[in-house]
Amino acid sequence: MWQEVRALILKDVTLEWRQRYAFSGIMLYLAVTIFLVYISFIEMDPVVWVTMFWIILLFTAVNAVAKSFMQESSGRQLYYYSIAHPRAVILAKLIYNSGMMLLLATMGMLLYTMVNKSPISQIPYFVMVVLLGSVSFGLAFTMMSAIASKANQSVALMAILSLPFIIPVLLLLIKLTQTALLNHVEFFPLQDFVLLFSLDVIMVVMAVLLFPYLWRE
Repeated sequence: MWQEVRALILKDVTLEWRQRYAFSGIMLYLAVTIFLVYISFIEMDPVVWVTMFWIILLFTAVNAVAKSFMQESSGRQLYYYSIAHPRAVILAKLIYNSGMMLLLATMGMLLYTMVNKSPISQIPYFVMVVLLGSVSFGLAFTMMSAIASKANQSVALMAILSLPFIIPVLLLLIKLTQTALLNHVEFFPLQDFVLLFSLDVIMVVMAVLLFPYLWRE
């Protein structure tokens, strides 16, 4: 099955390279949004700085991952159905979208901290939270994109379906990032990290178990 996963990931990378304008559009959206925040706030409170950063990444994730299944035609989906196991398909999508979100989050983090004066004191800790949070966004929106693709390919439906899962993740990420504002971290928030990791694991398990039934429709 892992050979199928690698082949499907390579296919997604090839399609993304051929349609570079789509990724460029997402990067442009990310850069423009960060610039609008810059010109809208002369000086930001550190908590507002953190909150705006995650909101920007959240909407970037919606735009980046929404096309995951929605760009696939019915003919192409039928072709995948005949050559690959559905679990291989969803695992490939989860890995690919998580990787893309890691790239977007890294570039967004660098641009956001350069344009808007960063109040972050614990930089390695902040980078770790950003990377973990970007993976969480990629996992959550991938499964919701699969569900929404079966209902008239509605991006709005994907966003609505994601709310029960993504809001706790967003609040948890904001809470974790606020720790990076401290000059000295007395107690490492291990419990919050374990909770976030557990939510990611739950999303992967749900996707692997439920996607084969969705794929048959």
